[in-house]
Order: sequence, then structure tokens, then C-alpha cells
Amino acid sequence: MSAKKIDKREELLIELTDAFGPSGFEEEVGKLVQKRMEGYCEVVRDGLGSTLGKKVGDENGPKILIAGHMDEVGFMVSGITKSGYLKINPLGGWWPHVLLSQRVVIRTRDGKLVHGLIGSKAPHSLKPEERKKVMQLDDLYVDIGASEDNEAAEKMGVKIGDPVVPYAQFEKLGPDGKFLMAKAWDNRIGVAIAMETARALKDDKHPNILFAGGTVQEEVGLRGAGTAAHFVNPDIAIAIDVTLAADIPASPNAEWGEKMGKGPSISVMDGSLLPNPKLRNLIIDTAEENDIPYQLGSLRYGGTDGGRFAMTRGGIPSMTVSIATRYIHSHYGILHRDDVDNLVRILTEVVKKLDSKTVNEIKFS
Repeated sequence: MSAKKIDKREELLIELTDAFGPSGFEEEVGKLVQKRMEGYCEVVRDGLGSTLGKKVGDENGPKILIAGHMDEVGFMVSGITKSGYLKINPLGGWWPHVLLSQRVVIRTRDGKLVHGLIGSKAPHSLKPEERKKVMQLDDLYVDIGASEDNEAAEKMGVKIGDPVVPYAQFEKLGPDGKFLMAKAWDNRIGVAIAMETARALKDDKHPNILFAGGTVQEEVGLRGAGTAAHFVNPDIAIAIDVTLAADIPASPNAEWGEKMGKGPSISVMDGSLLPNPKLRNLIIDTAEENDIPYQLGSLRYGGTDGGRFAMTRGGIPSMTVSIATRYIHSHYGILHRDDVDNLVRILTEVVKKLDSKTVNEIKFS
């Protein structure tokens, strides 16, 4: 852990990113959301596990849903060799190039955590044609200290179906410590921002009923967004996620893409959502009125919970806002603390504006 000072918000970020929660196994994250929000919200949960804090500002006001997704990309044990090596299936999208020789953690059915390493050939044994290829996920295996003689998987309780996540630790980088490195920024940062928005409003009366927290199973098809939106039936829905940071060497979007520390990203489109333009403009205007930096962004490929929110029930006016993050869907990502704080500020002010008149103008005019 970095020696740089940790504040209350970063304590929350550490708890959330340390938590074990690949798609379909988010219960540890959900319990953390519940524990943190119970002091200022009524905690509600849908049947799939999405966990939200309900804060009533005006019981006759519109319902506003703001959420990130609790799941992280991970794996599931799909097979065990005779020697005790583990074969794995992906939970979410992985580029195998980033996985060789990386540490992982398996959680057994009785809750025990078993550490392992994704195996990799030494360069000395690679054939020339192998050096030019990225391994396929089917070729990967996890070594938990296995051998033909020690029955490691059986003795350690590892079984087919057990979930697996990257092993990584939170660190503060850079001279000012504002570059935050951890696993699972996709999308514990969205969950944290939703929670912190509700906390920022805990002593304020706002003209609506706010539901803020985390959905489940986004990485395997935006599943929890559908059940959460059906459960809440909101008038307005805002998804919080990460987006690609363009401030790295050889980025194809370097001239126009989002950069860390330059403000949160307000999405004009992604592969799943064309946002409600009135809601989009309200968020942009709110940022400008409060002198909060922001960026505009788009993703040609890939979707977010916002796309599923928009298509639930009879259709919900929806938006996606994001934090530019480096190296997503790998063991470590890096994002900027200022962007996090500024998105909490924007969303807090947006919630204060969403009274019945404004919401009806967004929905019907």
C-alpha cells in the first residue's frame, strides 16, 4: 500500500476494489454497499442481486436511478487436470495477452481463498512462430501449487464452477498521489460514485426519490441493469462506468479522446445507447453552470448499463457518464481522483434539478 495519505473517499475505493466480485458472484460487493449506505438510505435489492440505496427527498417526486455495476471481469473454473491444474472460462471480455504470469484468487464453495498463477512458457522454450502469437484463453491454466502427487485441488477444496478474480492491490501513483491504481475499476468506481452522490445528499432535501448503488452481471450482457430498472421503474436512469483513456502512447484517439484528470466523460453515444438528448444537455449545462470540468466522449463498440436501462419497460430516458481509465479489463487500471470528485459534484447538482416538471419535460416534450 502506498504511504500517501488515504482519505474517507479513498477508503471506500479501497474496500470496493479489494472486494471479490466477478459476474454472478457479486454478493461481497453488495454487502459492502449495504453496510456503507444503511446510515442514510433504505437499502433495497432486486432478485438478481443488484443493491441500491433508496433516499426519499420528495415522496411525490419522480424516481431517479443512478448506478454503476458491481461485477468485475474474472473467470470460472471450468476443468481440473489430473495433475491439479485449473482450466478457466472467462466472465467478461479478456485479451489473453494481459494474463500470462499474472496472479489470481479462487474462492471455494466454503469461502476459502486459494491463490494461484496463470501459467506461462519461458521464452527459452518458445518456437519462433509461438513468439508472434497471443495465446488463446482455452490454452491458459492456473497453477495453485499442483503436482501429480499432492492432489492440490481436492485438498484445497477447489471445484469446477468456483469463481476466480485477479489478485491486485490499491496504490496511489504520481507526485501528488492522484493517479489511483487498482483492480476492478470497471466498475467499482461507478458504484462508489453513485454511493457518494447519495451520501452528498444525505442532509439535503431533493425533489425526487433517488435510488443509487450497484447492478450485477453487466460484463456478461447488462443483465442486472434490466432487472434493477424493472424493479425500480425509474423516470430517469443514469449509468456510471469507465471509458477508454486516450492519453497513453500510440492511442488512436489521442487528439480527441478523453484524458485522465480533465473531467468526467459525458457520453454522446456508445454501442448500446443513444442517450436522451434533453437529459444529456441538462448534465452538460449543470457542469458548466457550476464550473466543473467535463469531456464529451463516444464509444463505437461496447455498451453500458445505460443501454439496458433505456430499453426496460416502456423505455426510460437514460444517460451514461464515465471516468477515463487506463488499462481496463486487465489486472490493474489507473484513473484520476479529480475526475471522481468532479463526477460526484455534477451528479449531486443534477439530482437537485430533477423535479417533476423537469423530468416531464425530458420525458414528454
